[in-house]
Amino acid sequence: MLKENSPELRSRAVIWRRENAVTRIEKPSRIQRARRLGYKAKQGIIVVRMRVGVGGMRRRRPRGGRRPKHLGVTRIKADVSMRQVAENRILQRYPNLNLLGSYFVYKDGRHHWFEIILADPSHPRIIQDKEIKGRISVAA
Repeated sequence: MLKENSPELRSRAVIWRRENAVTRIEKPSRIQRARRLGYKAKQGIIVVRMRVGVGGMRRRRPRGGRRPKHLGVTRIKADVSMRQVAENRILQRYPNLNLLGSYFVYKDGRHHWFEIILADPSHPRIIQDKEIKGRISVAA
């Protein structure tokens, strides 16, 4: 569905564009991928869809004369990936939750969307679950 850019996915993206950049969702859209990352449908685990803007890696062109190669305008690359930017923004937004994982959902010309799975380390259901507790303690 992702690779062929299906009409269903494009119609969802129209709705996502109107939503806030950070949107908490009931269940993941890619359930198999989420389960591989540690998602379980239980209390203490939340899924958030994060929208990250594309671009912004341009510098102002210098006034003085120099070779185009040495202008320092075009070949500027980001230090971190879009996915890492999304994860960092979510962790700032939810400081009491720990990251279980994230995955790519969709992209268009202006935005990338990722779904991020978070777990509450102090929630009784998470404390009882040995598998998730082990993942959180390793990640934290």
